[in-house]
Amino acid sequence: MAEEGATKTLRFPVLIGDIGGTNARFSVIADEKSEAGEPRIVKTADYATIDDAIRAAVLDRSSIRPKSAVLAVAGPVEADEIPLTNCPWIVKPRQMLSSLGLGDVVVLNDFEAQALAVVALGEEHMEQIGGGAPEPNAGRVVLGPGTGLGVAGLVHAFGGWVPIPGEGGHMDIGPRTPRDYAVFPNIETIEGRVSGEQILCGRGLVNTYRAIAKTDGKAARLSVPADITAAALAGTDEIAVETLSMFATCLGRTAGDLALVFMSRGGVFLTGGIAQKIVPALKAGNFRAAFEDKAPHSELLRTIPVYVITHPLAALAGLAAFARAPRKFGVETSGRRWQA
Repeated sequence: MAEEGATKTLRFPVLIGDIGGTNARFSVIADEKSEAGEPRIVKTADYATIDDAIRAAVLDRSSIRPKSAVLAVAGPVEADEIPLTNCPWIVKPRQMLSSLGLGDVVVLNDFEAQALAVVALGEEHMEQIGGGAPEPNAGRVVLGPGTGLGVAGLVHAFGGWVPIPGEGGHMDIGPRTPRDYAVFPNIETIEGRVSGEQILCGRGLVNTYRAIAKTDGKAARLSVPADITAAALAGTDEIAVETLSMFATCLGRTAGDLALVFMSRGGVFLTGGIAQKIVPALKAGNFRAAFEDKAPHSELLRTIPVYVITHPLAALAGLAAFARAPRKFGVETSGRRWQA
């Protein structure tokens, strides 16, 4: 099992890795004053195991030998073998200690890394969507519509930042407008529920597109999320245009709900490729209107800023910040740290 106890300083060089369903991204930090080195990005399908990917992408390309590793994975970290949600790899930290010559392996949730990135990245990596100025050290929320819908909170306590991962992407989403009530019965459910991930992710875009087409008795011509967003932004498919508008509205409602949960006067942060690609749609007005439509707390919501994180490797930036100064973050590693 993983070692118990509080986070201690990691031995450098430190390997950092963000493991997604399709891609795995790695980099090495030489010492506590260094920036992360050149990122190495590989397709998870190209390698049988994460160990093979690390050897090919990192160890075989450099004379630097990492002594520690900090990995972010999509899935719960509950034992010595960690299956990933959308990838056939099984992360085996205990085995990695011997097979990769590491002395220390820490495994975090992928949205903990995204939350850490909020603190690590500067304003040059953010695009603001309305609201006022953030309050320093106030609560924050991170949402990431992608393969699924990731959600994490971030609170400042005991002199540091504490990321709070969860499964907020599976909260219910309900209809509000007459048009919603017409379309929602045609949205594919999970055991009768319309949750966040049925709308606010890549497959959710397709789900919503098909539901709108069915509602209006039209053919669903598009079936790829990127094609739907591209057609919507170009205005070449009216169903796609409405799909993206509904997506932005539902994202605004969910973001506003989470802002209330965490009283996130420090801001709400949207991360991931979908958010980066649809900034024009998020600025169109309905996202912000839905975000603020939270009577009796609409005035509060009007003051809270929302940002799109534009950094292409935000999770790695968050992992790097943690690796350089783990004591600055309230990340509990008991049960999630393995040492040789």
